[in-house]
Amino acid sequence: MTSLEKANINLKDELFSPKLPPVCSCLLSWFLPCPAPRRRKGTTNQTHVKKERGANVTKRRTTSCQLALRLSLPAARHVRVPSAAASLKMQGDDMEVPLLNNLNDNGDRLRSKGKDVFKDQQKESESSMESPNLEFEYGDTDTLMAELSELYSYTEEPEFALNRDYFEEDFRSHDRGRRWIDLSADEQRAYVMRLLDDLEVTDRDKRLKVARAILYLAQGVFDECDAEADVLRWSRHNVFLLYDMGIFTALLELLSMEIDNNQACSSAVRKPAISLADSTELRVLLSIMYLMVETIRLQTEDDRPEWRAAREAFKTELGAPLYNGEPFSLLLFTMVTKFCSMNAPHFPMKKVLLLLWKTILFTLGGFEELQEMKVRGRERLNLPPLPEDSIKVVRAMRAASPPASAMELIEQQQQQKRGRRSRRPLVKQDSLDTYNERDPFKNDDARDEEEDPEDADSGIEGEVDPLDRDVIIQPPPPPPPLRPPTERVNFPKGLPWAPKVREKDIEHFLETSRNKFIGFTLGNDTETLVGLPRPIHESVKTLKQHKYISIAEMQMKREEELQQCPLSLGEEDVDETPAETMYLGMLPNLSQYVIALLKLLLAAAPTSKAKTDSINILADVLPEEMPITVLQSMKLGIDVNRHKEIIVKAISALLLLLLKHFKLNHIYQFEIVSQHLVFANCIPLILKFFNQNIMSYISAKNSICVLDFPHCAVHEMPELTAESLEAGDSNQFCWRNLFSCINLLRILNKLTKWKHSRTMMLVVFKSAPILKRALKVKQAMMQLYVLKLLKIQTKYLGRQWRKSNMKTMSAIYQKVRHRLNDDWAYGNDIDARPWDFQAEECALREGIEKFNSRRYDKNKNGDFAPVDNCLQSVLGQRVDLPEDFHYSYEMWLEREVFSQPIEWEGLLQEQ
Repeated sequence: MTSLEKANINLKDELFSPKLPPVCSCLLSWFLPCPAPRRRKGTTNQTHVKKERGANVTKRRTTSCQLALRLSLPAARHVRVPSAAASLKMQGDDMEVPLLNNLNDNGDRLRSKGKDVFKDQQKESESSMESPNLEFEYGDTDTLMAELSELYSYTEEPEFALNRDYFEEDFRSHDRGRRWIDLSADEQRAYVMRLLDDLEVTDRDKRLKVARAILYLAQGVFDECDAEADVLRWSRHNVFLLYDMGIFTALLELLSMEIDNNQACSSAVRKPAISLADSTELRVLLSIMYLMVETIRLQTEDDRPEWRAAREAFKTELGAPLYNGEPFSLLLFTMVTKFCSMNAPHFPMKKVLLLLWKTILFTLGGFEELQEMKVRGRERLNLPPLPEDSIKVVRAMRAASPPASAMELIEQQQQQKRGRRSRRPLVKQDSLDTYNERDPFKNDDARDEEEDPEDADSGIEGEVDPLDRDVIIQPPPPPPPLRPPTERVNFPKGLPWAPKVREKDIEHFLETSRNKFIGFTLGNDTETLVGLPRPIHESVKTLKQHKYISIAEMQMKREEELQQCPLSLGEEDVDETPAETMYLGMLPNLSQYVIALLKLLLAAAPTSKAKTDSINILADVLPEEMPITVLQSMKLGIDVNRHKEIIVKAISALLLLLLKHFKLNHIYQFEIVSQHLVFANCIPLILKFFNQNIMSYISAKNSICVLDFPHCAVHEMPELTAESLEAGDSNQFCWRNLFSCINLLRILNKLTKWKHSRTMMLVVFKSAPILKRALKVKQAMMQLYVLKLLKIQTKYLGRQWRKSNMKTMSAIYQKVRHRLNDDWAYGNDIDARPWDFQAEECALREGIEKFNSRRYDKNKNGDFAPVDNCLQSVLGQRVDLPEDFHYSYEMWLEREVFSQPIEWEGLLQEQ
């Protein structure tokens, strides 16, 4: 056994062993008598003594179980007394091994009687513990109403009325007795023009009032609407009007002024506590810009032709380097880095991150646009079309069976406390044990091997399912199903994914086959099959049928050719795509941007502990006056949790979009961002995020429906009570939290795919129990990416882990794409050499630096630049001399020519 396998067998993670409540321990100790003494190895007992002891134990324990069943204590339901199968398993563990191996009469009566007595209780307990299927549809964003409501914190709710008052005060001075919705289009444009003129005054307070009036227009003049749909309709109308009148450009200038306001920054740095009032101007400006970006980004069927033209113009404007020579998103990235460096702690980070995410989503495109760009890119490279659309395939998949119930976890902990007294064939079953057959390949001394503690928290397995345990105990009469058959066993009609094979896999297969049958290799030749037997020919044919060449492989191959032949291949034609413009702007400060985003993600993670030196991300949620009542404290607590969840949602979606777009634009752009993320400890950070009660996080109800915009602006606010605060939405999960979890899992997959060194980081940071706990969420897409992460590290976890987690292995086979000759389940990968891990990252870094130097270095190819070596053309070049040069001509000739050695080669270089 290797040291790595020993290390993984000895994993001791107490986070996944739930502590047994004292009340439950007392009840169990009352119901179940003391265990029989363990028989020492090597001693022999008489057969009649064994039978007598078994009969006594059977009688005594059956009586105890009947007593437990007759008790109808309310506390017994809360502490979840183990079910029949669980109780029987505990009894079997304490009894002698021959009781299970010989199937004597006493054992049969015990099992059948216990099974009949506890059938109803088992059914009730299992149905109560089963987690429901989550009807979640993954997409770019949530609904428009949800995205707009998340822009505002509940602490900002009184400012809605302030915006309305400033607008009505200014509007009445121009149009008395009229409403905004009653004005004609020309009158509305004239009023917006007056607001634009007032926005350029020098008085700071007046500018703020005008900005609040514009924000009220962008919010949909909610005081003149009767329903939330009317607010959204007028908001859309007003936003397109504001953009047409040039409001966004004016707001951008004001935002740049606020960012460079050193007085406000220094004042915020000196303050001991920063509140909502310190970021008023920035919050108003960012709110207007967010409403404009999010509203214009969405396309509806009833859009006017001029609105569609405005959308394309706005998209081009945001993605082009029009603002100080860089895209608008780079200005927002600058705000993020300035905030994280503690130079501007008053920046409203949630609004900045939301606006940054939506700007990149608008300019670069979402998941559907990415799929279309991928299809066009493959056509341009003459590659076969994509076998399927990943997101559509996942939407059609079903989630796996629910995780092991809490009763089974309690049982296993009890077993660990009592110590191992026998081979426990009911704890971990292989397919050969189904009808109590001994596995000939199992070691009889397996009980002496240390058991993997991760089994105590198996996501979709760990022990035999109680249904399967009934079959093991009494095969002939099948028990009635506790769940519908479709829930118990799911036999797919076909594989959900088309299998894929890399060119490297075919080369490796042929190299191994030639070494075996011929004794020599032919390098990278995948066509010559001379001397190989017929089955090898069929295997190669099958592999080539499923060969998949990615765009990234073509890009890397092209890059190698450009590095080897810089002169003959000439200059590379680089398309000026929005992603290329974004990468070019981010490249000088890329590491700072990545570190800043990960700092914010760490501060917003629910598992993070508050530290004195950590950044304060609550500047735009804390009020000036702290709450003094219990209700206010409850409201602020919900608001703070919601605030952190929205930050995690924005950062996870932003990082995923950047990785996907850069990978499609050029693989080395993706690799440099990935390497910065890995070096900034993104992998342990994501694992830290998932090291929590993930079911509680996904089902969290950190929202107050009556305070969500636009509901709070249209309807009268009821008096807040504890019931109204706790009355969240009726959904069984929180959309943004499940969205964030899937995004983080996808980021983790992208960072570790085909990277053995990063996969080893998953193993070193003990990610297997953390990921297995995430499998409790019954959502197909989330389970798929968890299973992918478990698959890539399976070869490093050792044989004992694989043997103890056979249902996880089965789920991987069923749901994850097949690589035809990938022996991930056996650990025979020759590429997984630990001593090559550092060299792998160094080689990747070298390739990235060569790519950046070749494409983006200003002095690129200096040694290969064409040189004018014709003497007549060099001496015949016209040189512009100053007018007074002839006065000092002789002095210059003496100093620069006669007294200096002549470098003749310098004449051949252009000045």
